[in-house]
Amino acid sequence: MITSTRENLIGRILLIVLMVWTLLPFVSLFVTALHPSGSYPAGIEWPVDPQWGNFALAFRSAQMGALVWSSVLIVVGVVPISLVIATMAGYAIGHLRLPGYRLLLLLFVFGLTLPFEGIITPLYYQVRDLGLLNTRWAIILPLIGLFMPFSVVWMRAHFVNMPADLSEAAQVDGANGWQVFWRIHVPLARPALSSLAILLFLWTWNQFLLTVVLVNDPLKRTAAGALGAFQGQWGTDIPLLCAGSLLIMAPTLMVFFIFQRQFVAALLQGSMKG
Repeated sequence: MITSTRENLIGRILLIVLMVWTLLPFVSLFVTALHPSGSYPAGIEWPVDPQWGNFALAFRSAQMGALVWSSVLIVVGVVPISLVIATMAGYAIGHLRLPGYRLLLLLFVFGLTLPFEGIITPLYYQVRDLGLLNTRWAIILPLIGLFMPFSVVWMRAHFVNMPADLSEAAQVDGANGWQVFWRIHVPLARPALSSLAILLFLWTWNQFLLTVVLVNDPLKRTAAGALGAFQGQWGTDIPLLCAGSLLIMAPTLMVFFIFQRQFVAALLQGSMKG
């Protein structure tokens, strides 16, 4: 019992330390954003006269409304298509086990090791040849392909644990292969789909490299990608830059806090299935 109590105490202390270590940068950004515009705060120090108007000024200066709308359009283009393709591919590889499924799975696993930085140059020329440079499609289409290896492996991990008896019972009742997929397996895959959708949303919203290289117009980038242009204009105004950064991060933080239970539940479900 003494050992158990000591382990619990050590675990709680480590969790507190990790929480403080994680929250400290956000606290620093928030406190710095409240300092007078043009000042250079030294460390985490609450200002004498907090400038809450810095957030409104950063919102107007960065044209945050247009940036959020652009990010929403890109997310809507990436996430649903990726979910549909990954779900069907994961079902075919993990449950149906079509001929050559091991080779396909191996190719997708290899795709997980492909860094964005390693393909950005050939990707630029390919997008240019397609005439898509400086359009949102230059971000949407590459992201769908780049996210696909992880998405397929993620969904395959769910479908590979689904018992074959479910499909056989549905087929005995007269359901065809398409009905078995959409009416039986897709509803059961909702936890995996919801957690994957959260991940794809966060990764798409925070995408920076592709948006900067493939799109010149900041208003056609994601909000995170447009931060580079905002930094170039207001790079010497540290409080305003911090306020803009917090505004850009706010949607992703809200989404994570709202859906964190579903995300954690899906992760725990996957670990229990093994």
